[in-house]
Amino acid sequence: MNWIPLESVDQVQQIIERSKEVPCVIFKHSTRCSISSMAKFRLEGDWDISESKLEAYYLDLIAHRNISDYISEELSVYHESPQVILLKDGEVVYDESHLDITIDDLKESLPV
Repeated sequence: MNWIPLESVDQVQQIIERSKEVPCVIFKHSTRCSISSMAKFRLEGDWDISESKLEAYYLDLIAHRNISDYISEELSVYHESPQVILLKDGEVVYDESHLDITIDDLKESLPV
């Protein structure tokens, strides 16, 4: 899988707009948290979704906490870490955190 780095607040708006064409997932990761590392490892290990069906964005929370705060406010989701937020048509259709993040649940939220 190829993570697209999420490194600016402006990029969040671009992702929201992009999700109107292809679903987009944001993975909020704390590089200092072992649970976050485990969730990332599980996602990457189980990833079998084509890039044409889902674009995957990676947010380093330690480096970009302001972007995480913006995401929480803009998308009306409670901040958690680790966290996966799936956007489709500009709306949040899946939001999960910690070890409840699974590739199967993510895939179930994708359009057929």
